[in-house]
Amino acid sequence: MRPGGTVFLATRITGRGESLVRSEDNIWTTDPATLRDVVLDTEAMQSRLEDCPALERVWILSLLGRTEEAIEEGQAYLAGATSRFRPLLVLAQSYQRQYQWHEAARLQEEALRLAHTSAREALVRHQIGRRLFDEARYKEAAAELEWAHDLYRTIGRTRLAQVSLQSLERAREVAGTLRS
Repeated sequence: MRPGGTVFLATRITGRGESLVRSEDNIWTTDPATLRDVVLDTEAMQSRLEDCPALERVWILSLLGRTEEAIEEGQAYLAGATSRFRPLLVLAQSYQRQYQWHEAARLQEEALRLAHTSAREALVRHQIGRRLFDEARYKEAAAELEWAHDLYRTIGRTRLAQVSLQSLERAREVAGTLRS
């Protein structure tokens, strides 16, 4: 995956009209081996905290390893949100970064119930797949990522389908090496 490979997924989560971080900025990327988002330029990422929307702030705090702060702000944002879908997914990512699988899964399942469109369902399935991969549940991760890939492909979201396919292939690769 190229730097910023999941930038489109992050954009969908926060609901911003443009990318959270344009890939050419090389501020963050998704590690193709771990499927985890990693910060490449800490200083640039920290500078974004000063003037970004609240939901993006939660995501950035989480990426910077300030997960307790991210969770606190994410919970406050969620409590006042009129639409819970995006805040649920961003907060779930914060819990995932703290290895609080149960809480992340609970929030993702609620988001899945609120999806109501194939695009949103694909986004949630992709996030669930990444969490399961993080939990070392590779076969289950592959199943969710395949579902996300199929949904994105069916609705014509080629770039997002490709991102899900790359993640799916990695999950299958790791699952296969464990069987050997």
